[in-house]
Amino acid sequence: MKDIMDAAAAAGATLSEDAALKLEKYMTLLLEWNEKMNLTAITRRDEIIKKHFADSLSLLTAKIPRNARVIDIGAGAGLPSIPLAAARPDLDILMLDALGKRVRFLKECIFRLNLQSSALHARAEDAAKTQLRESFDVAVARAVAPMAVLAEYALPFVKMGGFFAAMKGGAPEEELAEAAEATELLGGKIEEIKRVELFDFLHTIVIVRKTSPTAAKYPRKAGKPEKEPLGASK
Repeated sequence: MKDIMDAAAAAGATLSEDAALKLEKYMTLLLEWNEKMNLTAITRRDEIIKKHFADSLSLLTAKIPRNARVIDIGAGAGLPSIPLAAARPDLDILMLDALGKRVRFLKECIFRLNLQSSALHARAEDAAKTQLRESFDVAVARAVAPMAVLAEYALPFVKMGGFFAAMKGGAPEEELAEAAEATELLGGKIEEIKRVELFDFLHTIVIVRKTSPTAAKYPRKAGKPEKEPLGASK
């Protein structure tokens, strides 16, 4: 477990032994289920710890408030939400994914690791039209879609004054410029671009603050944000 705790420390996070043990169990579950379904292409222990766990935990540098309600958009294999839930048991995390079998995996992890989290099988475009709308302090997403698309998926879930944290590559400037109109239309404002140098890779965490309510027409119907990103025609 020491290698997990050391990698977390490199990412700016402090893990308890209990949290590290949960991530150890999560790694075992991830590799077991990965033999039956495609969850991750990264299967070496050292790479899982660095590229999945430490990378996910670097989100804690975004200063997620105590007892915050968090939604992970397109949670996939549970990254970054499961490492966040292990490290910060005060957080109430909803893992949202459109693929049923991934949600079954997430629910198994939540049960086996005793996490204060839940998982929901739904598309973001549909879930954002329910009581979940504008009910989260923080939305997070990792490797899901271009920023203009992500903003339409995520910002409708965020409360006024809350924020959306998007994990992006090392040079997101062009992507952010293309998403500027969409971000504004959806009630957001880019507040900070945090550069994270971790081991041998560089990535950024883009913090988008919710400054005004998202218009009721957003998100558009399922599939539309991806096919026709806001502002893409200009």
